[in-house]
Amino acid sequence: MADAPPSPKAILRGHKAQIHAAAFLRDNERLATGDAEGHVVIWDLSIMRPAASWRAHENAILGLEGWGRGKLITHGRDHKLIVWKLAAEDEAALGKALPVESVPTPRPNPWMLHLIEVNTLNFCSFAACASHEGTASSSPASPPPPPPRDLGASPSDILIAVPNTLLSEAIDIFALPGQTRVHTVKPGAQNGMAMCLRLLHLGGRLTLLAAFENGFASVHRLDAASGAWYTTYRSQAHSQPVLALDLHPSLDFFLTSSADAVIAKHPIPTSQQPLTEAPVDDSDADEEIVRDTEAAPSLLSKAFNANPSQPPRATPQKVQPWAHPLKTVNTRHAGQQSLRIRSDGKIFATAGWDANVRVYSCKTLRELAVLQWHKVGAYAVAFADVGQEHAERPPPTEATAQQHAIASSTTTTTTTTTTDTVAASTSRSSSSGAGSALLGVKERRIRQAREAHWIAAGAKDGKVSLWDVY
Repeated sequence: MADAPPSPKAILRGHKAQIHAAAFLRDNERLATGDAEGHVVIWDLSIMRPAASWRAHENAILGLEGWGRGKLITHGRDHKLIVWKLAAEDEAALGKALPVESVPTPRPNPWMLHLIEVNTLNFCSFAACASHEGTASSSPASPPPPPPRDLGASPSDILIAVPNTLLSEAIDIFALPGQTRVHTVKPGAQNGMAMCLRLLHLGGRLTLLAAFENGFASVHRLDAASGAWYTTYRSQAHSQPVLALDLHPSLDFFLTSSADAVIAKHPIPTSQQPLTEAPVDDSDADEEIVRDTEAAPSLLSKAFNANPSQPPRATPQKVQPWAHPLKTVNTRHAGQQSLRIRSDGKIFATAGWDANVRVYSCKTLRELAVLQWHKVGAYAVAFADVGQEHAERPPPTEATAQQHAIASSTTTTTTTTTTDTVAASTSRSSSSGAGSALLGVKERRIRQAREAHWIAAGAKDGKVSLWDVY
């Protein structure tokens, strides 16, 4: 058994096109998946069946994310970003027919709350964060809380970052629900198209993380006084276009993966660094200009200028963005995308063009486990929110991660059709506690869905594999 490969806990079948995006919703009770034809499926993880299904866009889904417990944001290649009303009570009015099933009438859509026309020519998904920073202290002794995947319980408004409509290397930031553009960030045309984005509040300032077609990753911060954006970090850790970017919950660094085999860990500087070389003294040049345009100074003026009581003119200090990543690792596996960091900050996972899902340590960037089931390329990965319940436990090693995945796979069976239930998925009596025996079957299933450490992986075959890992 120690040498047996890990197996998924369940397989969700229903998409007929490749899956491009996945996200857990409502305390892990639901899993949202979007495919290359614009269909979105909301899966009920307590019974492993669809709770809702509709065609959200006329083209491929680039990204989706929950907004509280009652909204879902979807971003499609039809140049639209839509916010849907999708509370638990709204699911009853929606159809459950999966994309692979033929229906005589069009599937009903949820209520559309907001729609923004955006640029989607460069395959870059949106990024979102709350419009205002949280009230928690941002001092080193009390770090700010990590930005939640569902954008908070009930935020009044949020910020959305998407590529600019005219300049594919620039980024627009919109405010919802007002649907107004509040900022435009221009990192520079030399970067090529923007490929990945992330928004956050750090040290009281709005911060944008961006990665580009030429392999560069950069950090941009807003000066609230002037309204200008300045770059605090810019580094080229990749030789190919960046495919994925994610922010660590500590807000100390972010990770990127690319079409090459490199995974890079980048800092998030709050200010620029001084130039290492001595600054050039421009005083001589200024004096030459004065002599060419004005009369020669008198002896009295020279005497006043030579007075040691007058302080010398200060030379402005020249600064530049930080330019070195914290760490880079050549994994020897090209084409790892949809990089996602788990909410406890211990591990992250990638979806590989070679059909494998790989799990790594956030601290060392060392590979811990390889999840193999799909036969064609994997494109989307999502982590369930595990909170901080295991914050004091040491990070997993390669052996423990493999053993846990193997042990989890031997206690359950894999679903084979879209309508099969997964009775074995509720057999985790060891984690349910002594009081679980008093709960009904439905309550046990809901509790198991919320507490499982899910990894969801979507692939080109239209299937979603669910894994329960460390």
